[in-house]
Amino acid sequence: MLRLHFTPDDLARVRVAAGPDHLWEIANSFQGLFHGADTVSFGPWRRLVRPRLGGPADRLLAGLLPGRGYFPDFLTPAAGGQGELAAALDTVLGAPRAALRDDLALLAASPHRRRPLPDLTRALADGDPEALRRLGAALYGYHRRALAPYWPQIRAQIDADRASRARAVLAGGTDGLLASFGPVLRWRPPVLEADYPVRREVRLDGRGLVLQPSCFCTRRPVTLAFPSPDWTPVLVYPIDHTPGWVSGGSPRAAELGALLGRTRAAILEDVVTGRTTGELAARLGISGAAASQHTAVLRRAGLLLSVRHSKYVVHTITPAGLVLLEAGPRGPV
Repeated sequence: MLRLHFTPDDLARVRVAAGPDHLWEIANSFQGLFHGADTVSFGPWRRLVRPRLGGPADRLLAGLLPGRGYFPDFLTPAAGGQGELAAALDTVLGAPRAALRDDLALLAASPHRRRPLPDLTRALADGDPEALRRLGAALYGYHRRALAPYWPQIRAQIDADRASRARAVLAGGTDGLLASFGPVLRWRPPVLEADYPVRREVRLDGRGLVLQPSCFCTRRPVTLAFPSPDWTPVLVYPIDHTPGWVSGGSPRAAELGALLGRTRAAILEDVVTGRTTGELAARLGISGAAASQHTAVLRRAGLLLSVRHSKYVVHTITPAGLVLLEAGPRGPV
């Protein structure tokens, strides 16, 4: 059980991260690549990515990122991986030697570890520049093959989740936001609870909380094992996925012909900030059934995403939809 204890100051400092974190997506996706469940959401991605991997660099990561249990905190620093990938990797490789040594000692003692520690472990613990360079190359190479080809889809999935969270804030403030994460997270003021493999009591003590959506986090949230007291705590949580999200980045030609019409163009413009089916129907003066039909066509074309949140379905535009929207012109009725 994981329990995060809030003070009034913490409630004023809760925020949802602005986008995917490169480092958390590397760690979560690698851990789930061979050992994960949810074949509906991740099966197609695994089948595409597994043949691209192999060699010493990936074996290094396999030793550092076991399929379950602890992995070194320094690979996902709270100071983070939301910016450019190169800057995120610099943060990892600039970890203090004490953090490298302590984290790798914890990994060596983990009861869930099934693989031997990498040959570079001692050199990494000593902060050896060549060992760190090889780690950076391994992380970069994995990201390039496994995540970069799908980064627009990953970002679109997380944007859809953020739109849903924004609606929860507008409807219910911070209480509404924290309650919106159920059943994965359970908000029982002033404590946020989640199922967790070990018992953790985290007192935020006025530092606030960053809620980090992750495309590859599954089943339950995850946080750093031993975060620095100087950092704002980060809780990484799983998002809901649109079926077929891996192939959802490019519109298909057969569907694009169905998009030539003012109603669908108007829907595409309106969902930039996120809309429910009912809101689209009311704003465009059409029936709910018609709104559902139009959004289904746009979704199959890879131009919007639809995510169920409670009793509502929230639609948001994808990067491909933005490209089409900005390219114009609009078609006839």
